[in-house]
Amino acid sequence: MPVSLPMSDSQHATQRTPSSVRRPGSRDSSARRPVAITMGDPAGIGPEIILKALQKAPEIGLQGPFVVYGDPKWLDAIPEALAPDTGLLEVVSCAHVPADLQVGQISAAGGDAAWRAVRQAAQDAMAGKVRAVVTAPLSKAAMNLAGHAYPGHTEILAEVAGNVPVRMMLANEELRTVLVSIHVPLRQAIERLTVAGIVETIRLTDAFLRRTGLEAPRIAVAGINPHAGEDGLLGDEEIRIIGPAVREAQGLGIDAQGPFPPDTVFMRARGFAQFDVVIAMYHDQGLIPMKYLGVEDGVNLTVGLPFVRTSPDHGTAFDIAGKGVADPSSMLAAMQMAERLTAGC
Repeated sequence: MPVSLPMSDSQHATQRTPSSVRRPGSRDSSARRPVAITMGDPAGIGPEIILKALQKAPEIGLQGPFVVYGDPKWLDAIPEALAPDTGLLEVVSCAHVPADLQVGQISAAGGDAAWRAVRQAAQDAMAGKVRAVVTAPLSKAAMNLAGHAYPGHTEILAEVAGNVPVRMMLANEELRTVLVSIHVPLRQAIERLTVAGIVETIRLTDAFLRRTGLEAPRIAVAGINPHAGEDGLLGDEEIRIIGPAVREAQGLGIDAQGPFPPDTVFMRARGFAQFDVVIAMYHDQGLIPMKYLGVEDGVNLTVGLPFVRTSPDHGTAFDIAGKGVADPSSMLAAMQMAERLTAGC
């Protein structure tokens, strides 16, 4: 499926293990820049699915090299209790996890460690030290407890990249969607809807898909009201905002169409039959159809960054953390997507 993509605070200086450590993949990949994988919240399933995915990576042909960002001591303790032995790992030490951290619990310590791993990996991507960043799930609540007030990964990455405009894309083998608004309450998502914001979303999506192999992306734009407003009878956002944005995008030479009724447009785009991507107006409008098709195969991508970023399409799963039952399928899909999008790097 064609889809595209400095050192940290002095108290968390980066230290790399020797270059002789084993990595997934049997080919000589030492000349390639690595793919960074951030640890995620250490109290969640992130460390477990990373280790399980690294063990399975050679089985599906992933070459790497992969470098994990986080706390080496915490990651070293995981295989014995939860995950298969993956051999030695290359770890960038950029976070500290207290030895007595409670797995499955939201904490400031876990949120801080997750934030530091993401920030360091993004800085290394900007510096050209890694060719892509794959992020394991973090807890927004834990991160905010630690004093890092971000709604999620996307905003951290955008800040490190210089506050560039970004959007969230969810993709699997059947569907792609990009969100106009991400982690904001539904009321605010509607109130903040603007022609400029929708046009920017369409433009970033078109550029991203072209950069990653689609010569002429077919972009469907969803309405926000039932039946796309029914000519104003059920809401006028399509007339005042969404429709004008589609026409403006068309004026830029982009193959954008709509607004379409949101309850049917995803069916028309499934399997990329009529459209290559759907622009959704808010978070749940786009993510419900994606996740219904299967969380295990979905990949989260950030559109607009100067480097490739992918992520599993699920959260920290605190309820199963520490039990050894986490499924690494979505992490593997994210790693596979990162490799695919940086094949020439």
